[in-house]
This record gives sequence, structure tokens and C-alpha cells, in this order.
Amino acid sequence: MSIPQQGGGPIEDFAQLAGYLEDGCKPRDAWRIGTEHEKFGYCRDTLKPLPYEGDRSIHAMLSGLRDRFGWSPVTEGDKLIGLEKDGANISLEPGGQLELSGAPLETIHATCDEVNDHLAQVKAVADEIGVGFIGLGAAPTWTHDEMPLMPKGRYKLMDGYMRKVGDLGTQMMRRTCTVQVNLDFASEDDMVRKMRVAVALQPIATALFANSPLLEGKPNGHKSWRSRIWRDLDADRTGMIPFVFEDGFGFERWVEYALDVPMYFVYRDGRYIDALGQSFRDFLRGELPALPGEKPQMSDWADHLTTLFPEARVKKFIEMRGADGGPWRRLCALPAFWVGLLYDSTALDAAWDLCRHWDAETREGLRVAASVSGLQGEAGGVRLHDAARIAVEIAESGLKARGRVGAGGMIPDETHFLNALHESIESGRVPADELLDRYEGEWNGDASRVFGEFSY
Repeated sequence: MSIPQQGGGPIEDFAQLAGYLEDGCKPRDAWRIGTEHEKFGYCRDTLKPLPYEGDRSIHAMLSGLRDRFGWSPVTEGDKLIGLEKDGANISLEPGGQLELSGAPLETIHATCDEVNDHLAQVKAVADEIGVGFIGLGAAPTWTHDEMPLMPKGRYKLMDGYMRKVGDLGTQMMRRTCTVQVNLDFASEDDMVRKMRVAVALQPIATALFANSPLLEGKPNGHKSWRSRIWRDLDADRTGMIPFVFEDGFGFERWVEYALDVPMYFVYRDGRYIDALGQSFRDFLRGELPALPGEKPQMSDWADHLTTLFPEARVKKFIEMRGADGGPWRRLCALPAFWVGLLYDSTALDAAWDLCRHWDAETREGLRVAASVSGLQGEAGGVRLHDAARIAVEIAESGLKARGRVGAGGMIPDETHFLNALHESIESGRVPADELLDRYEGEWNGDASRVFGEFSY
């Protein structure tokens, strides 16, 4: 979850809201790659999740990373809630999941080096205090009551609200992890093209990265339970946002959508003010019940945009949000997949040709099918395995066209980061299939074996 925004000045009119998004437009040579990934921490002897405080805890992890590797602290009140360094930050998800929000980097080589360095630092601190970390889309054995709620004002407000608007919101907060990539656009038209492909093909990413078939120690009937959770969380702020495919979609239409999403909070002077269910439109008129007579700052708008949770999201960049957290190789494969599809114009055209004829019912059907069946899913006459094969081929062609070398020129492009996805295409199997095979076979129904065999 995002760290509160600061500054930006007062909002005087509607045009500023769309202008905030438009300010994200960048020339192609300034496009960057920002990779984010979350992971579960646990005590190695008990296999229980980490509390916030104690010798083996989230606080101990953050303090160790700060002191040993030179990260600067981020605090809320007297609580250490994150770290920052060199354009990257480490933050906490509601259930204590540790998230790296990577710096904007030029190549997947660089972002993968960043991921590798981060995991090495986390492991160094974790080993010293008897802690482990694992990359999965959902907590495989822990119950809701075993998961602590981190001491952030935002999460306290969200936790209560989630219980009112959907059945699975608190599961999302405490018991899921994702990997996502944030990518740039050149113009409004470029944003529109990329968003349409991003939303339509998000079920393919869900299928390829599905890695959450276990919950509370048993199979849950889905390859991606994390994706299943997002289907029953809060209809006002989630989903496949069909308006993206309508004529006239652009920055102003996204603003209209965002204004209709109920608010969570306003951040003032280091604390979160409860604005649950209130309207940003009222805020613009100075009529917000939480702050009567006060109008929003641009930082309030930036914060509000972080409370929208569709499958792809526009801020000053586009966020791809459909993939489960997973093993190291797939943390690098996710940005490779989307960079290959979106950062080369020929590949982007080919990706749109793949999905342009899918209607809203097909797109939603594929979203459901991906969460249930992974690559074996289908909807509207579209087989996810077939569509994924084409999408990965297009991504590979896009990465070849980029031609970004690595290892001092020894690696000619970024295509090798797709190897894990090629393996899934060849076999038809994704990480969830391997977990289920282990559970039903050599683990003999003992889901706790996942910690010993799949931790970082």
C-alpha cells in the first residue's frame, strides 16, 4: 500500500485532476520500469506470521535493514512503518507483508538486479533473527485471526470498511501478496492504448502467475485465490472497468470514475482522518463531512487514487495488478511480460489485435476462469492457454525490438526473463499446479511443507 503523498498545492478546479494524470506523460526515452513485490514473513520455528513488535518481528526486520544496509526510516507517529533509499521504498501491507516498491529503472536487467539485492538483504537480516520469507499469492496455512494488523492509520480505517462492503476484503488485506509493474505512457492516446491492452490481458497474467491454491492448510478450489478475493471485495473500486473500452476514454473519464469511488481517508499532520464512504466531489465543493469548509490539496487527490483497486490502474503511470506473488524467477518475468507487450509499438499493436474483439462478458469470464483454472481456463470461446502462448510470443518480440543489453553487453536483450513463462506455456502448468501436486503427493496433505521448500 502507498505511503501518504505530500504537497502539490490546493485544487481549484476539475481540470487540475486530469492535469495531474497528464503530468505523467513522458517521451519514450524517459520511460522507466517500476517493479513492486510483496512477501510473507514468518517465524521459522513456529511457522507463524510475524507480529509487528518483538525479537522476531516486522519492526526487527525494518530496523535491521535500516541499520545494516543504510535505508532511511519512514515513520507514522512513533512507529517505524517503512524505509526508503535511492528512489525505492520498503513498506508494510496490512498483515505484515513486506513490500519492495522499486525505483524507476531503465531495463529489466536493472530491476531484476534490484530485486535480487533486496531479497539478499532481507535474507541476511532474517537469518540472524530466525525469520523466513516466502513468495505466494495467498497465505497457505494461516487463519484471519493469526494475521496481525499493522499499526498504520490507513489500515485501521480500511479494515472496518472492508467488512461492510464485501465478504473477502479483510482476506485481501491480511492474507494476499502480489507482484506488479508500473509503466509509463507518452500521451493520453498512448495511455488509452496501453490501458485497454493491460485490462484485457490481465487475466493472462493472472493465469500465468497463479500461485495461491492453498488456504488454511487445504486446497481452496482456485489456482489463484488472490484473484478470487478481488472479485468479492468492493465493487465500487475493483474489477475489469469496462468503460476503458468505450469511445471517449481518457484522463477526464478516469477522473470521473475516481470521483465516484467512495473515499477512505484524508491525511493531515501525520494522521488519517476518517472519511469512509464520503465523496471527493463534496470535498471539491468544500462540503466533506470529515473536514467541513476545507477543500482538497493535490496530495489528497494522489492519495485517493491509491484507493482504487481495478485490475489495471492509472496514476502518473499505469499499474499492472493481476498477478500473484511468487518465486524469484517470476518476480522478473512479470515486468518482462508487460514491458514486452507495451513498450514497443509493434508489439502493442499485436497485443491489441489479440484482444480487441473480446467483449466485456468475455473479459470478465476470462478473469474468473484464470482464477479458478489457470491456463486451463476459457471463456467466450477464448482458451487462456492459447491466448497466453500468443501474448508471450508478442512480449518476446517486443523485448527483442527494445534490444536492451545486460551484463556489460554480454546479454543482447531482455528476453531470457520470459523463460519461466515459456516453460509454463510448454507444460500448461503454473506454480499453483506444482503446489497442488506436492500437496496431494509427497506432502501427504501437509501444507506447512511449503515453507521449507518454497521460501526465498
